[in-house]
Amino acid sequence: MLLIMLVTMKINSVSVLLRLSLIFIAAIVLAACASSPNFDTTGIDTSVTPKRAADEGQALQGEPVLWGGVVLVSTNLKDSTQLEILAYPLDSSQRPNREQNPLGRFLAVHEGYLETADYAQGRLITVRGTLGEKRTGHVGEAEYTYPVVKINQLYLWSKYGDSSEPQIQFGFGLMIHN
Repeated sequence: MLLIMLVTMKINSVSVLLRLSLIFIAAIVLAACASSPNFDTTGIDTSVTPKRAADEGQALQGEPVLWGGVVLVSTNLKDSTQLEILAYPLDSSQRPNREQNPLGRFLAVHEGYLETADYAQGRLITVRGTLGEKRTGHVGEAEYTYPVVKINQLYLWSKYGDSSEPQIQFGFGLMIHN
């Protein structure tokens, strides 16, 4: 009888170990699937900020940029969607880093329709596009000159979690039964 109990316990512990191993492997595979956007940075001058583009204007028109920030306002127009974005420096995964100082505001124009409920105030976004003409608008009562980016590629960051680090957590449970 004791031998049968020991064999049964050995089989159960191997089964538990196998299950835990499979869960661990599945977590690693899922973490590997989570990826950052892939933006082509060829030909992009990272020294061109929204503030510099607003100041220099026409000299930078047509230049490719890769900017990101926090969506302030999203508006659907007749044939496009316009996003007003407060720019922040990008980290190594091209995610806006809100721990740094803002770089100014810019308008990003996407040909076609974007759901403004998804591109709502406070969402983080990264866009790649070309600089167009400047536009004048207002921030509060102050006049403001916005550089305009015609979007070629965009990435809306997840609103869950504010870190580009993998969000993996492991836990162990204990089950006692008779």
